Amino acid sequence: MRLSYPSNIKIIRIPCTGKVDILHILRSFEKGADGVYVVGCMEGDCHFNSGNFRARKRVEQARKILETVGIGGDRVWMYNLSSSEGPRFAEIAVEMDKKIRDLGPNPMKLAKKKAA
Repeated sequence: MRLSYPSNIKIIRIPCTGKVDILHILRSFEKGADGVYVVGCMEGDCHFNSGNFRARKRVEQARKILETVGIGGDRVWMYNLSSSEGPRFAEIAVEMDKKIRDLGPNPMKLAKKKAA
């Protein structure tokens, strides 16, 4: 089954969402990403015990930081899916693309353009 999702979404695969660090999320914005979303195992089904709980906590912390610095916490989200939910993954990708387009470009990107 070939899934269709927006071509501007870059997927970064990692063994467990528990490996996602706040710095990874923040650096994505520094490098020009307009939004980030993390997709992990269903809560309670993590192969590495509590990785998805750690990821959710880090995503929430990143949201707070982004809100504080003026980028906007709504640019970061966490979703939990099972591996059999490929069509739902594609739906989420389309939803996130729409959310981010509605928010507009990353304010850091605009500031860099003005400074240059």
